[in-house]
Amino acid sequence: MVSMMDIDIKDEDLPFEDELQREPYKLRSWLRYIDHKSQTPTSRTLNIIYERAVRQLPGSYKLWKKYLDHRTLQLAKKKNPIVHPDEFKKVELCYERSLLHMHKMPRIWLDYLRFLTKLPDVGCVRRAFDRALRALPVTQHHRIWPAYLKHAKRVGGIVAERVFQRYLAVWPAQSELYVDYCLDTQQWGPAVWMLACLLDDVGFKSPRGTTVYQLWKQLAGVLKAQPHAVAEFSSFARALPKPRNSGNSSRLGDGGLDIEAILRDGISRFGGDQETGELWVALAGHFIARGEFEMARDVFEEAVAGGVSSVRDFSLVFDAYAEFEESAIAGAMEAQVKQAAAASDAVIIDSTDQDAALDLRLLRLERLMDRRPFLVSDVVIAQQPHSVQSWLKRAALWQAQSNRDKAVETYEAAVATVDPHRIPSGDGKVTDLWMAYAELLEGEEKFDQMRSVLGRAVSAATAVGSVAELADLFVWYAEKELALGQTERALQVLTQATAVPRAVASSFRKVDYRDESVSPHHRVFKALKVWNLLVDIRESMDDAADATRAAYDRMLELRIATPQTVVNYADFLEQHNYFEDSFRVYERGIEAFGYPVAIELWNIYLRRFVERYGAAKKERARDLFEQALDKCPEKYAKPIYLAYGRMEEAHGGGVARRALRIYERATRGVARDQRLEMFQFYAAKTAELLGPVHARAVYERGIEELGDAQALVLALEFALVERQLGEIDRARALYSYASQFADPRISPQLWSAWHEFEVRHGNEETFKEMLRVKRSVQARFNTDAQFLAALEIEKQQKQKLKQNQQQQKPDAASASESKDSGGFEGFERQQETQKTESASAVAAADNPDEVSIDFDDL
Repeated sequence: MVSMMDIDIKDEDLPFEDELQREPYKLRSWLRYIDHKSQTPTSRTLNIIYERAVRQLPGSYKLWKKYLDHRTLQLAKKKNPIVHPDEFKKVELCYERSLLHMHKMPRIWLDYLRFLTKLPDVGCVRRAFDRALRALPVTQHHRIWPAYLKHAKRVGGIVAERVFQRYLAVWPAQSELYVDYCLDTQQWGPAVWMLACLLDDVGFKSPRGTTVYQLWKQLAGVLKAQPHAVAEFSSFARALPKPRNSGNSSRLGDGGLDIEAILRDGISRFGGDQETGELWVALAGHFIARGEFEMARDVFEEAVAGGVSSVRDFSLVFDAYAEFEESAIAGAMEAQVKQAAAASDAVIIDSTDQDAALDLRLLRLERLMDRRPFLVSDVVIAQQPHSVQSWLKRAALWQAQSNRDKAVETYEAAVATVDPHRIPSGDGKVTDLWMAYAELLEGEEKFDQMRSVLGRAVSAATAVGSVAELADLFVWYAEKELALGQTERALQVLTQATAVPRAVASSFRKVDYRDESVSPHHRVFKALKVWNLLVDIRESMDDAADATRAAYDRMLELRIATPQTVVNYADFLEQHNYFEDSFRVYERGIEAFGYPVAIELWNIYLRRFVERYGAAKKERARDLFEQALDKCPEKYAKPIYLAYGRMEEAHGGGVARRALRIYERATRGVARDQRLEMFQFYAAKTAELLGPVHARAVYERGIEELGDAQALVLALEFALVERQLGEIDRARALYSYASQFADPRISPQLWSAWHEFEVRHGNEETFKEMLRVKRSVQARFNTDAQFLAALEIEKQQKQKLKQNQQQQKPDAASASESKDSGGFEGFERQQETQKTESASAVAAADNPDEVSIDFDDL
């Protein structure tokens, strides 16, 4: 027993000793004493205090944990148990003593086991792990097994096998840990055996989330890399219990694994929607490892001929197949070389059979390479049978080999297989197949067969996916007939397309061309492109005017005509001198189409009518113009008013006022943003026809009716006219009147024009008056809140527009250079302008009534 005299007790330790004498079973007292002594450099004293503490409180987990950690830490400088076995033995005994009381504490066991793994005695460590598993309840074994397995992996050998065997007996769901261990230690046989067991267990669920397909790929990868892995199995692998939920346990018999059955099971299970290339390669590698080369070749052929379902799998299998054939050829050639070198000169060797076998292998490899494009095509088509481009490439392969029968067979299979509604996006249309099929027959000058194919295409209910495709097919068919010089046949094809089907004959006007619920064959008679080609052919024929008119009338009746169709119809009638009929066509088009389309038809109609009749039917022309203006929106009325006025000027019988009245109506009948232009045009025409004096009324009414900005522009023009007439006072009055609309900061053009006018025609008094008016106007605009808000909004809009224009410049580099070079100069100019304005403002503040006159301007 350790006594107090065995340690050096100092004066500062006496309070702790007195406390322990009074309360020897109080944990806090011992912990305070230990913390106090832990600052001393002597570890022996602290060990004695720990020993005293655990003797008094042997059931304290905290004391034992601190004591054991302290003793273990003391060995940090003595890491080699071979050099210091006694020290490690003392710590081991401390752990053993603690476990007498702490045998239910997994933390103590884990620290003890971690300590023991540093010792060279493997048996002692294994027995300690076994004791821990026996001492702790099953619910805490999961804390011991990871350390046990780690130790077993480090030791390896029979120890690892036995440990994993015990672990998997309790935790069979963790079998992947053993697979990983076998793969890391290159124990291929046990790995394959365990993977086969997992795949055979129908109730296995991986804790890692590994899918069954991934397990198959892992098994195939092992067999592919190590084809001899299943030749022999370790005694541990054979001792493994078979899966409880085995679906086909016959594959895991005592005689070994049936690798072929296992891999074929995986291929059949995942061949539809997963990648099985590695499984096929692994199966072929299994037969190669067994020396059964013909069986391996049969497996490769089975795989490339339809066993795989993706291009990736095909490439994997084909490359392995080609490598197998190349290795066979290389082996045969090497055998011949060795046999020839070993033979003596006197011995004559008959190598005919060997040469024939080598030639056969070379021929087999050559044919394999030639078959590759077709095999790839088979895989692609099998993967997506509704791919138009895949079928076209397949037919092109046969055509490249001049195999016409196979190409025809391919096209027939394509049009029978492809569903127009299941074609991948961007892959083409089913009509591409029919057209390519017809072009093949056309190239062989088998025109009757071509017509038969196209007839089937346009008649089959499932030949097209949309009415647009059917219309394209009819047009293409007709163009082929035209290229062959068969105009009548082309007309027959188009007539067939434009004929109303019997199923909708009673309600053909209600058929909507865009209604997908109706069959394309019941809507194609309203396809515009078919009708356009039909009327083009009719127009090109000299004796088909009536048929052409009937076609155009039918288009108008079916309500599929466009504005261009109306114009083309009218032009056709004019070319054949049916002028009145052409005008009626325009009227039908105007009635059918609303604005803004109708305005274009009106413009063409009115122009053609005036060109045709001139002054002969001016009353009828006036009625037409009035009809055009009757329901025309204001924003589209301007060109009609102008055409109306020009007609009156040219054919009105010399009465200019009739045309001017039209222009006067236009100033009220057009949109607001176009009225300034109309007033300017009206004033110019009035001055031209009646003289400048009569234009005053136009300008006055325009200034009165227009907005401020537009009235300002018109007033400036009015003042210029008065100046040209020598009316100086009237011009000055106009400038003074227009000044109320012009802010000097926004509309400097009026003030510059007034300034120039006063310099040229005024005197000092009039100039002062102009300056006074300018100051008053500027002051009024500065105090107008609404105006200032509108000004700020306009400024922001201009800045935003300027930024957008700068961003849209094509040469950003040159734009940035010009901006950098001119930015500082602009900044200086802005500073100078601000200084000038500031000085003017200060001067104005000093004497608001002072008038500054530059005598150079007088």
